[in-house]
Amino acid sequence: MSEHHIPRKRFGQNFLKDQNIIEKIVRSLHIKPHDVFVEIGPGLGALTKSVLENIDHLHAVEIDKDLAARLKEKYPPSRLSIHQENALDFDFACLVTNNKKLHVFGNLPYNISTPLLFHLLTYSDSIEDLLFMLQKEVVMRMAAKPSTHDYGRLSVMIQYACEVHPLFDVGPQSFTPPPKVMSCIVRLTPYGDNRPHPRAQNEKLFARVVATAFLHRRKTLKNALGDLVTSDIFEQSGIDPIRRAETLSVAEYILLSDMLHKQLT
Repeated sequence: MSEHHIPRKRFGQNFLKDQNIIEKIVRSLHIKPHDVFVEIGPGLGALTKSVLENIDHLHAVEIDKDLAARLKEKYPPSRLSIHQENALDFDFACLVTNNKKLHVFGNLPYNISTPLLFHLLTYSDSIEDLLFMLQKEVVMRMAAKPSTHDYGRLSVMIQYACEVHPLFDVGPQSFTPPPKVMSCIVRLTPYGDNRPHPRAQNEKLFARVVATAFLHRRKTLKNALGDLVTSDIFEQSGIDPIRRAETLSVAEYILLSDMLHKQLT
């Protein structure tokens, strides 16, 4: 197979080439040989190669059939299991064996990063941690605090499930082709039993309340959530309905959704 691969825009392919950054990422993974690691979008295998130098076996989810075939030629199944699927549809829970939670990492395609993060959150009980290369702007939104410009739906939903730790920036020159944006490595650690806030009684309803509130973030909560959250709920919760979506903490969104759930049941 030819060593040359033309990056495909539809898959958002920007291949990492900077060996210093690769080594820094691998160190950040804190690899233990018998842990279960899953790489999303291995591409040309730059990270894959370095990770396999430190671990017995690796899973990789790759949508591009040509790149998947290339990796299958290079590594035997005993070292690398290739799952040629769209990560947005992949069942990550199927990789959990002997109750060992997954360590998921990768250089995520920027064009699907947000829906992919939401997909992965549905498997948070099966995941030990996630380490991703993302557009820096997305990482800033994930880590943002209430009442700041970057705080939004993504902030609330990620922080509901995980601790967010931005680690270091990666410039465009570290990729082929170079993206037009700055990138950032971020670690996400699902809370497990150490949650700073309780689980929502109805997580689908919680997600709906958050999404609806930020759909019209410039409106007051009363106007943004008027068809969903009654004045009685605002009064009982102690949350002022003239506040705006970006001022509420994760815990306050949980409180609103729990009271709405109680009213509906």
